[in-house]
Amino acid sequence: MRAASHHAPPSASPGATRVVGLGASAGGLAALEKFIGQVPAGSGLAYVVVQHMDPKHEALLSTLLQRVTAMPVREVTDAMAVQPDAVYVIPPGCELTVVGGHLRLGAARQPRGRRLPIDVLFRSLARDQGPQAIGVVLSGMGADGTLGLQEIKRRGGLTLAQQPDSAQFDSMPQSAIASGCVDIVALPEEMPAHITRAAAREAAPPEPQRPDEGQTDALGAILLLLRNHCKHDLSLYKVSTLQRRIERRLAVHRLDSLPAYAAFLQNNPQELDLLFAEMLIGVTQFFRDPKVWLDLKETVLPQWLAQHTGDTPLRAWIVGCSTGEEAYSLAMVFRECVDAQPQTPTPTLQIFATDLSADAIAVARKGLYPAKIAQDMAPERLARFFHAHAGGLLIDQTLRDMVLFAQHDVILDPPFTRLDLLACRNVLIYFNTVLQQRLMPLFHYSLRPGGVLLLGGSETVGRSQSLFTPLSPKSRLYRRTDHALNAGAVDFPVNRHRATHKTEQEPHVSTPFTHTANLQSLADQVLLQTFSPPAVLVNEAGDILYISGRTGRYLEPAAGKANWNIHVMARPGLRTQLAVALRQAFRDKVAVELSGLQIEEDAPRTLNVTVQAVLEPKALQGMVMVVFREVPAPRASRAKKGQTQAPLDDSLRQELERAHEEIAALRKEMLASKEELQATNEALQSANEELQSANEELTTSKEEAQSMNEELQTINSELQTKLDDLALAQSDMQNLLNSTDIATLFLDNDLNVRRFTEKATGIFHLREGDIGRPLSDLASTLVYPQLHSDAKETLRTLTPGLQQIATTDGRWFSVRIMPYRTLTNMIQGVVLTLVEITVAKELEFRLREGYSPQ
Repeated sequence: MRAASHHAPPSASPGATRVVGLGASAGGLAALEKFIGQVPAGSGLAYVVVQHMDPKHEALLSTLLQRVTAMPVREVTDAMAVQPDAVYVIPPGCELTVVGGHLRLGAARQPRGRRLPIDVLFRSLARDQGPQAIGVVLSGMGADGTLGLQEIKRRGGLTLAQQPDSAQFDSMPQSAIASGCVDIVALPEEMPAHITRAAAREAAPPEPQRPDEGQTDALGAILLLLRNHCKHDLSLYKVSTLQRRIERRLAVHRLDSLPAYAAFLQNNPQELDLLFAEMLIGVTQFFRDPKVWLDLKETVLPQWLAQHTGDTPLRAWIVGCSTGEEAYSLAMVFRECVDAQPQTPTPTLQIFATDLSADAIAVARKGLYPAKIAQDMAPERLARFFHAHAGGLLIDQTLRDMVLFAQHDVILDPPFTRLDLLACRNVLIYFNTVLQQRLMPLFHYSLRPGGVLLLGGSETVGRSQSLFTPLSPKSRLYRRTDHALNAGAVDFPVNRHRATHKTEQEPHVSTPFTHTANLQSLADQVLLQTFSPPAVLVNEAGDILYISGRTGRYLEPAAGKANWNIHVMARPGLRTQLAVALRQAFRDKVAVELSGLQIEEDAPRTLNVTVQAVLEPKALQGMVMVVFREVPAPRASRAKKGQTQAPLDDSLRQELERAHEEIAALRKEMLASKEELQATNEALQSANEELQSANEELTTSKEEAQSMNEELQTINSELQTKLDDLALAQSDMQNLLNSTDIATLFLDNDLNVRRFTEKATGIFHLREGDIGRPLSDLASTLVYPQLHSDAKETLRTLTPGLQQIATTDGRWFSVRIMPYRTLTNMIQGVVLTLVEITVAKELEFRLREGYSPQ
């Protein structure tokens, strides 16, 4: 069966821009640059970037990403419409969601260290775009993004994670990959190509489907490989469902046909696990479809409580429970109804929740859900049935005790029976018509008279209207028809198991030979069939290996999945004594006799049971034979008139007294041990609570430190990039100054050397070690003794100075002294520029010499 409780995923509205969500944290800047830098022009997609950032630090991410792409990179503002071929970056201290093709901003609701902005984006993306959603997890610490990717995966979207060994911090990609929800693991620069290929493949119009024998055979081969590997038969799923799921794996591995994928599976068995997980994607949530739960609370459950009598618990079966939300929702509604209608005695509800996915069952058993489930239920329910634990919400133990989770295949495994409610929501839509028609009589058989069947919003009972009467057609609630006409035979899954493995499970005695020389064998067989008592052969675990004779009076199959174990199948009157005898027989290798056991059936029966350890032949060593013999019930003897009953044998009386004394002593020891264990348990619970409190505090501190570390890593990456830009700008400025052939000297407020150009070294005899030296200590070729005082005057008055100064080697320079102003108009020293004017000065001298006044 379909493993999860499904519901048709929403699709993005026609014409809506498809969004790629990118989540990164520490070390994510480099990965983001590689990804964005490889996005092809005109991809038609929008790219929304969420990175862990310090809310007090000015964001530089949009500026840095703009350098690597021609697409516009915008910092998000609230209600911004999503446009294709654009990049959107989250601002610091916010949560970003996608709603109706618009980006919505909200203040971060979690304290620092517990913020999961990537999960928030991915979840909203899954809700808004359904199977069109695309999520990408890049470098970062922690596990942010994993739950969001799981939600995208459940809705049928595409999920990607960075190859861990290429990430500066691999915790986030590793967590996503370990959860089993990632379709593609690749380098950041390779991801855009994967995404555009998948988008183009999904956008391409479907080609007319023609019967293709090769494709059909390949699909059959794939399903056979899955059945042999995973022990589950998917051949009765709808072909369109199977092909759609397999198509996703084809896109991941860049294969073009089902035969090619079938060949790939034969050489890559680990892909079978991924394909099976792909088939079992489920969508569920607490109180999904509120109208259904309202009808259950106001109509079905009150009738249960009003009609319930006796101590028998009510029973419900949730088929395809996924991660348990629907089962716990039923438990909550039942508790609310019980509280609203006090009963004496209070009825109980046993919920059986089954699913094909072992991973989903493991999550359901823990009962730990992310804090985001608070959006799916009323605050009073949240406060009553949940409490905070490990960064999420843990289901209350009283609800957990009401639900029994089990891995179960409704196609192959026996059903649960004597049910008051059977919920099979959005599971049948994935099965073909043949299987749907087969399951309806089975569901009818599983329900008690008056039991209720609950189906999904797009499901009906089909041609089985005679088996069920509608209670609420809109909510898909049906009541079992107790005397249905043309109900038809029930096709039990256990019968299909037996038909498939008949030679293994139902060996039969071969027909005896009729030759007269075999007369002894014939006689022995008649004697065995007529006079041998019923017996079973069991191993040490209690599993029944062989049955001889009719044992139905003493053993009966238990409800639920078929279990051929004597401890489960033994009738109540035999179970306890038989378990003790089996342990003794296996331990001591002896025969144990049990006399006078009582079985309450239509008529009381009295049994003697022999539990015999088998020592010969060697092939049966380590096994035990259990033989059942019915004996007449003892009758109370009446003493004849004038006679007295013989006194009880003294030895028997003494043995009985010793037995009573031993039982009393054992009881006292057990009580003392119980009290000691109780005290120890209370001490351990107290210590556990203290350790749990200390652990929670340490976890909170760790999360806050990790969050701060991630933010600092992000800031460091951005600042390092800025430093690289500044270093490049400084090199450009140095080359520019040197290329002007102008001697320039930068002095600080104390007139110490801060920087100089190469041309200045020919005038002031400067070296790199002279940075920081006062101007007055520098030797120069200038004949300018008042240079220091003029520089001080310029610094005081902020008035530029200009002088023409000669040098000791016969050159002339135009010396300009100007105040050094920063971009904020602050004075931080002076600048000396020296432009050589020797040629102009010589020309001036010649002109003066050649001029003679008249």
